[in-house]
Amino acid sequence: MAKQIKQYILILLLSFIFSLETNAQETDKKLPLYEVLNTLEAQFNIQFNYAEDAIFETEIIAPSKTLSLEQTLKYLEVQTGFKFSLTSDNMVLIISTGVDSKLQELSEVMLSGYIVKGVNKLSNGSFEIDISDFDILPGLVDTDVLQAVQAFPGIQSINETVSNINIRGGTHDQNLILWDDIKMYQSGHFFGLISMFNPQITERVALTKNGSGTEYTDGVSGTIAMETDKNISTSFKGSLGINFIDANGFADIPTGKKSSLQVALRKSMSNFTETPTYNNFFERISQDTEVENNTMDIINSDKEFDFYDASLRWIYKMSATEELRINFINVANELVFNENTMINQNEDSRESSLTQNSIAGAVQYSKIWNRKWRTNFEVYETDYKLKSVNSNILDAQRFLQENKVSETSVKLKADYTVNDKLQLLNGYHFVETEITNLDDVDNPLFRSLISEVVRTHGVFSQLSYRSKDRNTNLNSGLRYNYIGKFDKHLLEPRLSFSHKFLDHFSVEVLGEFKHQTSSQIINFQNDFLGIEKRRWQLSNDEDIPVISSRQASLGLSYNKSGWLISADVYYKKVKGITTQSQGFQNQYEFVRTSGFYDVRGVDFIVRKQMNNFNSWFSYSYMNSNYHFNALPETSFPSNFDVTHALTFGTNYTSKRLKMSAGLNWNSGRPKTSPVLGNEIIDNEINFDTTNSDQLQAYLRVDISALYNFKLGKTKFANLGVSIWNLLDKNNVINNFYRFNGDSVDEIKQQSLGITPNVVFRVNF
Repeated sequence: MAKQIKQYILILLLSFIFSLETNAQETDKKLPLYEVLNTLEAQFNIQFNYAEDAIFETEIIAPSKTLSLEQTLKYLEVQTGFKFSLTSDNMVLIISTGVDSKLQELSEVMLSGYIVKGVNKLSNGSFEIDISDFDILPGLVDTDVLQAVQAFPGIQSINETVSNINIRGGTHDQNLILWDDIKMYQSGHFFGLISMFNPQITERVALTKNGSGTEYTDGVSGTIAMETDKNISTSFKGSLGINFIDANGFADIPTGKKSSLQVALRKSMSNFTETPTYNNFFERISQDTEVENNTMDIINSDKEFDFYDASLRWIYKMSATEELRINFINVANELVFNENTMINQNEDSRESSLTQNSIAGAVQYSKIWNRKWRTNFEVYETDYKLKSVNSNILDAQRFLQENKVSETSVKLKADYTVNDKLQLLNGYHFVETEITNLDDVDNPLFRSLISEVVRTHGVFSQLSYRSKDRNTNLNSGLRYNYIGKFDKHLLEPRLSFSHKFLDHFSVEVLGEFKHQTSSQIINFQNDFLGIEKRRWQLSNDEDIPVISSRQASLGLSYNKSGWLISADVYYKKVKGITTQSQGFQNQYEFVRTSGFYDVRGVDFIVRKQMNNFNSWFSYSYMNSNYHFNALPETSFPSNFDVTHALTFGTNYTSKRLKMSAGLNWNSGRPKTSPVLGNEIIDNEINFDTTNSDQLQAYLRVDISALYNFKLGKTKFANLGVSIWNLLDKNNVINNFYRFNGDSVDEIKQQSLGITPNVVFRVNF
């Protein structure tokens, strides 16, 4: 394997070297404004603050390099009609003339380049990743959306996956994941190793850890909202790409002067070839599962894995004040293998399989009634299905399991502009969620089919204030929820406040109450072949309570001369969790009870920009504890209590070349060990105090590089190389113990080893 990896890396490096070409000569032809701005950012060490869709179709002749910064900004104003305002921290605000001839800022960025270019902090307390302006992160050459959000302090994955993202000590099911306002119940391909959301059609990602808007429900730990481009294209654009995991394509097609269609497709490469990356991924997901391990008399063979996704977005500008948008996404993963054995001297074989699918669609209609009123109506349907067929060849038994989610949502929003400082949002939201669980055995006959439905009505209102100098921002509102099945009324206040002072300092206060009625649980560790063993379930307001959260945070930032220093302290309490939803693999693995957890923590980051270099250091401290009154130990550390975590990274960016390297370290997740010297009592494992120990510290070093070059006169290409876990560090990301006769066996689950990847994409 090591020799094969080295050969692949050598081929990639040679390809990279031979693809280099000289820089293009300057011309006097018009260029897209965003390309000109990218060049000026590097030339003057500044950051432009703008909305991509507002300048997308603007083209100008690039200003002369002999002009000063002040002269350049004046030139841009004359050529574009926009106003360019330089702030004291080298940020240039691009301002446009609105419909009432009042100047309106095109974005609300409070801190630009929060980690790297394209990652910004907004005035409402959330963060955005602007994919079109995104730089590069260590270990990633394709912008994996859900890997990228883990670069923020306070966010990590306990097991290196995008299907187990932990925001400030929360579980993955406590994250609200939206794709163009559609709630998604699945997040990853390869059962969590890569994001299922195609980055070619994703324009922007908004991350909210606290202080979310009142229009959102669910997601007691945080919200990850992905958006496609809201702009109607007037010319065809497209791309074709390939990497060590998949092949993908994207097309942005004008369908008239008033509409355009975007389509993105992606398919795994496993049907054509198996790369070192694919092999590493397959070994990772099959660890300690029935795919890897079976009884001594059974041999598994013909292991195959495949995935694909298809995304579509269509926008139709019905008139100057009306717009219609349609979205569709279809995602599928399939794992198949054969179980083989000899029965009565005859060879017998049966197929086992696991599939995971999501399909969703939405329709949105927006209308501007006048200068003060705007409404938006949206409907979506989202469906998720996890299905496994486990063939027990020795007992001639077939075990079928299914977990299905079907959700319908209707939302109406009305925005009212009171004046140039105040804006009022009001709305109504209805959600119906149905979750079905099936367990079916053919020998002996057994069938359990449970289907439950919960309907929620929500009414929300939010007042937004922005001072004339834009230094003070306030979003304050209330959401009222009624869950008819339980006759339950919930009031949820939300708050987001930020204020900039002394030119370079800003303070932020965030708070929220939220709830959710669905969660993921584990009944048995070998459910669904032991690979994706979590299943969705609905609250019943009894032994499975409605989950509710309260959260507050205070932040302070300093930004000057390329330096950014930011710190947040927070407290979060989440009630209504069950032991089944927390992934216990110790003495509480089969105990069913409910309780709560609370978290206290600090998120800290320092970033420095200097010429073409950008470096950052982040640190997170967290103290998270469970509280279960029905357990012998009523309080103990959470399974997700990674006390210390830090990252360090640095980027180099030029006109054509981007390089990045970074280090990730944490103090290790909690574990529960047997009592040393007295491991077994009454044929059961005698566990020590719950989560009183820790796994070894986690360490990973990643690198990546991306080179842009022209192909002919109208095409340009990207060639990138990345290596995940460059040092091939053997990290243990989970362990558990099993009773084996007269002894106790420890099972350790390993992280990904050294994993190279390469991407080649042609844009046209």
